[in-house]
Amino acid sequence: MHHNNQHPFPCLNCHPHSYIRMVQQLIERCLLLHMDRDQCIKALAEHAKIRPLITLTVWRGLLKENRDFFETYSRAITPRPSISGYLGNSSRFGGRR
Repeated sequence: MHHNNQHPFPCLNCHPHSYIRMVQQLIERCLLLHMDRDQCIKALAEHAKIRPLITLTVWRGLLKENRDFFETYSRAITPRPSISGYLGNSSRFGGRR
């Protein structure tokens, strides 16, 4: 029997559609927390005991269905270099020696 009463989650083998939907909802929570794919995979593995391959597969399905959203999301959470970091390293722009 595949049921494990220790977790309130649906069983992947018994209720695959419910399980996949649950993983989608957990990924959506990760997105609200501005996590990237790898952070989400790690968080779900650690906190919800979701196998990384399952999370990755569901993530890829969501990406395929929502490519524009994920491209925009990726740009939004990717840190950009600060121009002040470049200016501070150059004596030409007033850095003291």
